[in-house]
Amino acid sequence: MSLGAVTRLELRRLAVRPLAWAIAALTIAWLAWSFVLGLGQFLGAQVKLAGMADAPGFTDLVAIPLLAELAKLSFLVVPLMTMSLLAGERRTGTLALLASTGLAPWRIVVGKYLAVLLWLGLWLLATLAMPLLVGAESTADWGKLAAATLGTALLLATLAAIGVACSAATSFPAISAAMALIVTLVLWTVDRGAQAAGVSGGFLEWLTMATHLQNLLRGLVVSSDLVWFALAIALSLILATRRLGGDRERQ
Repeated sequence: MSLGAVTRLELRRLAVRPLAWAIAALTIAWLAWSFVLGLGQFLGAQVKLAGMADAPGFTDLVAIPLLAELAKLSFLVVPLMTMSLLAGERRTGTLALLASTGLAPWRIVVGKYLAVLLWLGLWLLATLAMPLLVGAESTADWGKLAAATLGTALLLATLAAIGVACSAATSFPAISAAMALIVTLVLWTVDRGAQAAGVSGGFLEWLTMATHLQNLLRGLVVSSDLVWFALAIALSLILATRRLGGDRERQ
């Protein structure tokens, strides 16, 4: 079995899972409602904005807040989507059957990761379609919107990798989801203690996920932010692969 076969198999499983469809429907409905409210407020403030020298536009007041709302939802959505990837299969015994085919652990991990990543990519595209359709008829800041979209995509990819690692660490999907949520929240707020003590900057600020996402949402594409997301994804997938490799050695 190849890497592509694992990805296709997992995509088929996602396609028949009621949870995936329910999450997609509920979150897209909520995001569409948030978009309509934001657009209404933006249109209602046109007179006030026209009198301001450097007034924020459609991108700042509608499109980027929509992506920020998706980012907030992803803290709950992604753990739910990844919790059964490996934990569920380990619990039912199908993970050992998959490993018995001689497939390398990294192929199993990456194949399942890519399947979830494709699902999350479609979720992001469905959300992004709303501001794109409206922005095509307005003066949207496409550069800033592209940077914010990149940041949101990297956040989803990172959360998915963390979810895969947590799913590889246990046999209980619910525990996997809880672990992923806790790890994500820790990474999001790791510098709060330093800030409370009056210390800003330094390693803790760089370690914090919010620092790197907020830069991209503001339209700033910095190499250190891209490196942080790449390291987080790579480390999570390596840990998941090592966990599956340890399972195989113990069998």
